[in-house]
Amino acid sequence: MWKLIRFTTFVALVMLGGCAGMLRQAPSIGDSEDIVQQKMGAPTAIYGAGNDRIFEYATGPMGQFTWMARIGPDGRLVSYEQVLTGEKFATIKIDQATKEDVLRTLGRPAEKSHVAMKDYEVWSYRYKEAGVWNSMMHVHFDRQGVVRQMLNGPDPMYEPRDRMGW
Repeated sequence: MWKLIRFTTFVALVMLGGCAGMLRQAPSIGDSEDIVQQKMGAPTAIYGAGNDRIFEYATGPMGQFTWMARIGPDGRLVSYEQVLTGEKFATIKIDQATKEDVLRTLGRPAEKSHVAMKDYEVWSYRYKEAGVWNSMMHVHFDRQGVVRQMLNGPDPMYEPRDRMGW
């Protein structure tokens, strides 16, 4: 009996330790680039933004969070934020923003698709609308790579399959 309890405790501690490895310490404003990477790991992408660089920490394609760490020209952290939010999506300007602007603002999409009728490339981002609802934001680009429309709706990954009678 005691062997089973010890074994179960050991397994639980190993699993808990694995989960703790996924938790990272958030960087602090003013941290050096090296400290940011020690705390967060290697970025999933790095984007240029004038004299700054933006480190992307994406959890996709299934994740609903992407953190962006802006590193100033002095090599220190200027800002750090979770960008897959309704407020951040609202900063994307229709008929002005480009693919590069969207990447620097939101990071890489969870999915890419195509709408033949208008010949739009669509980048889709999973997120929690108002921090509650499992949603997707769809950003539509024309052939020149300019945002022409944005639509959001429920994330089908979280919708019950039998809802449509399937």
